[in-house]
Amino acid sequence: MFTDKAKIFVKAGNGGNGAIAFHREKYVAAGGPDGGDGGRGGSVIFRVDLGLTTLMDFRYKRKYVASAGGDGSGKRRKGKDGDDIIIRVPQGTVVRDAESNRIIADLSVPGEDIVIAKGGNGGWGNAHFATAVRQTPNFAKNGQKGDEREVILELKLLADVGLVGFPNVGKSTILASVTKAEPKIANYHFTTLEPNLGVVDLGDHRSFVLADIPGIIEGASEGVGLGHEFLRHIERTRLLIHVVDVSGIEGRDPIEDFDIINEELSSYDMALEERPQVVAANKTDIIQNEEAYKAFLEEMQKRSVEVFEISAATGRGMRELMNDVYEKLSKLPPVKIFEPEMDIDEEVFDDSEGFEISRSDDGAYVVSGSWIEAVGGSVNFSDNESLQFFQRALMKKGVIDALVEKGVKEGDTVRIGDLEFDFVW
Repeated sequence: MFTDKAKIFVKAGNGGNGAIAFHREKYVAAGGPDGGDGGRGGSVIFRVDLGLTTLMDFRYKRKYVASAGGDGSGKRRKGKDGDDIIIRVPQGTVVRDAESNRIIADLSVPGEDIVIAKGGNGGWGNAHFATAVRQTPNFAKNGQKGDEREVILELKLLADVGLVGFPNVGKSTILASVTKAEPKIANYHFTTLEPNLGVVDLGDHRSFVLADIPGIIEGASEGVGLGHEFLRHIERTRLLIHVVDVSGIEGRDPIEDFDIINEELSSYDMALEERPQVVAANKTDIIQNEEAYKAFLEEMQKRSVEVFEISAATGRGMRELMNDVYEKLSKLPPVKIFEPEMDIDEEVFDDSEGFEISRSDDGAYVVSGSWIEAVGGSVNFSDNESLQFFQRALMKKGVIDALVEKGVKEGDTVRIGDLEFDFVW
């Protein structure tokens, strides 16, 4: 089964906690602090794999969690960094943030690595907090939380040319006749269930990638049938070969078919309306209605639409069509790459020391933010120096002033992560 869209949850590993430790040595009565730092959490990384052609694997596994960093220990030993998770995806996979639907990355370059969720930094051990005044700090920093989010993966085929048209007009036969692809071909009135790619080799180092886009039906742009699943694969193509059955065997009007397909394309994406297009009038070897065929050619001429009269079954006109397509491609811009709509560094990986203040249902003032929660989780309430350090950090970063601006009063409850205390000013 072809799968070209999936939603998964990714979570990077949390950073390890810094250690509270003191140097212990024979004949040394009071060694200094030597707690090591926590290790960095593992990140979630997406990598293009040319061996993959679908997003099938993500139907069965939808949650990916990287390992956490190890805690620091005495003798300034740093905790082990968490292992990264490498998630392999097909070339042409677009990654969107599930909440905002904005594009994070377009994975179209072979071997390309994109960090989607960044591991948390490890916390500092107490050795970092020693000063001339504070010689035995009995506190350390906890590690930061790793990024986590739901992402939507969409596979948009990387093809130079797309074959479009109603089901059973001969697209699969065309692909099979000009490439080494082996699509399933039969006289079905329903559409092929998956796109197929092939390379058209014209010799003299002239080639291009051709995609058989499954047959589009009326209403596809509104999601009828598998419309959206098929139409997204046309977005990257530089040129379209519009295949029309002009034989009249099934009593269809080729002009009406041509208009319906183009309406579906423009309804799905207005940019497709401007996509260069040539018409392949197929099955000309078995025409049953000469008048309808002549009317079709005259209408296309009025619209200045270039028509190639072909027979995919016998090979008639195929060479001329493919040579013309190659010449047109040589004058067109490269395959479309989708630009990110989110700044990864600023929005996906927020390492800033910002914070937000809100009110909970019970009236408590809730201070949230990865930095402030990490600081709050590091407080040693049995140690006076740790409490003083925590208070100075809140004042230095503007948390106290911000709480006052929000209207906090002495005795009100303030909550930072799992830490809860009464405000004293």
